[in-house]
Amino acid sequence: MAHGMEDRHVAEFRRLDDGNEVGLFGVFDGHSGADVAAYLRNHLFDSILGEPDFWEDTMDAIRRAYHRTDRKVLRKKKATVDGEERPRRGGSTAVTAILLNGETLVVANVGDSRAVVCEAGKGRQLSVDHEPLRERDAIENRGGFVTQMHGDVPRVDASLAMSRAFGDRKLKEHISSDPDVAIEDVGDDTEFVVLASDGLWKVMSNQEAVDEVRDTRDARKAAVKLVDGAVERGSKDDIACVVVRIH
Repeated sequence: MAHGMEDRHVAEFRRLDDGNEVGLFGVFDGHSGADVAAYLRNHLFDSILGEPDFWEDTMDAIRRAYHRTDRKVLRKKKATVDGEERPRRGGSTAVTAILLNGETLVVANVGDSRAVVCEAGKGRQLSVDHEPLRERDAIENRGGFVTQMHGDVPRVDASLAMSRAFGDRKLKEHISSDPDVAIEDVGDDTEFVVLASDGLWKVMSNQEAVDEVRDTRDARKAAVKLVDGAVERGSKDDIACVVVRIH
């Protein structure tokens, strides 16, 4: 059934009061509505940067911020849309990348949105695809189950096609919002990073995405090129994409 665009993204640089510079990049793939994806776009990075030990223990600070943000999503049962309140629905993936002073890249994710870095022309995945079969034991230990019907992807409780997500109140006992976090030093061979929702990755491998835009210096044009390429390859899903040029 057709629906409006449910993905959201962030791409910005901030100069903080302490003199540090952060690049904030994220893709949020909403499902059963865009409410949660929109909330993450507006609040997740502020929550991360607001952690008092963000610079001292970045990995743990991001994990706490992800959990705290998910609790806020679940507590807030109403969403404001076009000036009107209505019940908040659905959930969202998240893949975030924070560039610290141009020297360190911190990637975190829940769900199946993905971050891929290009290093000397080679694509390398930095995030983890949280798929139900991959985490079946954890789902079943929480009291849930995983179905795999012919012609369909595996789903948690015959519903959700990922094992981790923000929101999804009805499934929360069986899924997690715990992010995988990776910290990478930016080297001389680090060229760019692609963040995208699964509408891209369903039709492109990591290396194909890197090859598609390696010669496109303008990051915005590179992101558009990837989206157009995915559509040409037959992707029917929403696609949000951010390209971060480093060298």
